[in-house]
Amino acid sequence: MISKKQCADGRDVELTSGVLKERQETGIGRTIASTMKKCVETGRLRSLETPWQEGMPDKPHVYWDSDLAKVMEGMAASLALRPDAALEKEYDRWVDLFVASQQPDGYLNTHFTTVEPEKRFTNLLEAHELYCCGHLIEAAVAGYTLLGKRKLLDAMCRYADYLCTVFGPHGVRQGWPGHEEIELALVKLYRVTHKKRYLELAAYFVNDRGTQPNFFVGEYPKPLSDEALKHFQALKPVREENEAVGHAVRAVYFYCGVADVANLTDDGELLASCRKIFDNLTQKRMYVTGGIGSSFHGEAITSDYDLQNGSLMYAESCAAMGFTFFCRRMLDITCEEKYASFMERALFNGVMSGISLDGEHYFYTNYLEVDENLHCYNAGSPVRKEWFDCSCCPTSFARYLTQLAQFVAAFDDERDHVYLHIPTACKLHHAFADGKTAEFEVSGSYPYDGNIKIDVRSAGEWTLDLRLPGWCDDVAVSVNGKEVYRGAGGNYLPLHRVWRQGDRVEMKLALRIQFLHADSRVTNDLGRIAIQRGPVVYCIESPDAPCPVREIVLDPECADMKEVILDAGSGLPAGTVALQFDAWRETVKNDGDALYFEGETQITPIRCTAIPYALWQNRGPSQMAVWIRTMTERKER
Repeated sequence: MISKKQCADGRDVELTSGVLKERQETGIGRTIASTMKKCVETGRLRSLETPWQEGMPDKPHVYWDSDLAKVMEGMAASLALRPDAALEKEYDRWVDLFVASQQPDGYLNTHFTTVEPEKRFTNLLEAHELYCCGHLIEAAVAGYTLLGKRKLLDAMCRYADYLCTVFGPHGVRQGWPGHEEIELALVKLYRVTHKKRYLELAAYFVNDRGTQPNFFVGEYPKPLSDEALKHFQALKPVREENEAVGHAVRAVYFYCGVADVANLTDDGELLASCRKIFDNLTQKRMYVTGGIGSSFHGEAITSDYDLQNGSLMYAESCAAMGFTFFCRRMLDITCEEKYASFMERALFNGVMSGISLDGEHYFYTNYLEVDENLHCYNAGSPVRKEWFDCSCCPTSFARYLTQLAQFVAAFDDERDHVYLHIPTACKLHHAFADGKTAEFEVSGSYPYDGNIKIDVRSAGEWTLDLRLPGWCDDVAVSVNGKEVYRGAGGNYLPLHRVWRQGDRVEMKLALRIQFLHADSRVTNDLGRIAIQRGPVVYCIESPDAPCPVREIVLDPECADMKEVILDAGSGLPAGTVALQFDAWRETVKNDGDALYFEGETQITPIRCTAIPYALWQNRGPSQMAVWIRTMTERKER
């Protein structure tokens, strides 16, 4: 079972054009700098530069270290893609500040070193110590693998060594992180250091969580209900879990760690739990955009089919990013196409909606319906913001956008396979462990165009595993002009050859416009449809609608959908495919101020445009809807 596949990064895959390239460039050119600036303005960096003392401003919050760590991880990835002497100097300075604050025993946490040193590891449920450690480990691994810098890596090894003496099979006490993340981080540390104790500690955090006697019940000073424990994925061991539960971000980070441990310890039972959790999440608890977390209360995954569209929903940006990490791990382990399709759905829709095209404004909550009556009961807003007090989403984007190549491809050095998950325009060069190399270039305008060309740039014998997307019912693949496959998607097509320089693989994906219905148990979407073309989910936004979005009614049978390629004058990226169609405006005239009244329904034909959901609210404040009302019966025009 152990996966030999490794994900691509900036060293293997160079994005060359298209949606992912544009977003990556924005991340490098704008998001890194803006989040660094905010970390300075809000005192986060100052808390490292000048250790806090009573009476000073900028008292370090328990999660500030994680914000700085994520930005540092993004800085490292950015430097690997585009060297920048000034940025590298600042990166090294941030590393020096963290290393200088490390305690003699290896412990490293800004808040608990300066604000509450006597409370170290006394409130694991709420205090984010292990969560911050996890993000610092990820930043350290990125700095080492992408830049060859060891200073932070060595410091985090010292911290991890200390943790091994406190928790786990070689530790002196029980303990679990309230906010999971360290599990997947320890696995990353194990992969680069090969120190088994790190994997053992990760396995402990995965396997001991939810066992009896329940650690959180014993640690927390107040009684904890079963619902509270479920919120922290700690009501029962993950091996007994069949559902995705609790805080959405914590959940998917935890499931990433579970998948990693299952993979590296060859644990079929753990992997089976991952499969059941994933299926529950995607079949009953996920938005059509790939967003997860259906309630602002507790930022939680709630129950089956509870999927709000407006002010009560959550679908946090961090949760969508975490979900793509979970998908990618399950894909690496199983190479089952469904995991790639869900990863792609979340990436192109639920994730990218969370950040503006300028790379400096963010959604915390990614609504699927917004009008002038929306009241935000949470950190969400119908307009993207520059920053949040809880700044997990902006700082997550700082690292995420710079590392988009990890979703494009993967490699199996043991069998000389290259897996092309997302056929975006890129150049790929990978050296297998046996000395063979695979080098090719992908061209096209995916996901807006389904015509993809793959030109081989080096000779050699290896296998190209080409993903045939599950959303596509008409795929054609040819090699050097000879068709080798035609049919529906939903799997991977292995092309094993002794490749010659100049060989060409062509793939044609039918990007059919689909009208999606939700299960009737999703009561918020009864009588509505969502529009999808290829992997892209569309919405109607007020700049493109001749009336309030909530009044638009669509009949799929006579909508007369037309694809339109936008230019830069549209206010959206040139090359974006929009959809123009016929619809109706449905209103009931209200002659007075009555809330409820008798009246006659009025139907007026209109022409509308739908745009990719990920691009909404980039032309100013607006109203928007993903799920559009449909005619209950055919109406005459």
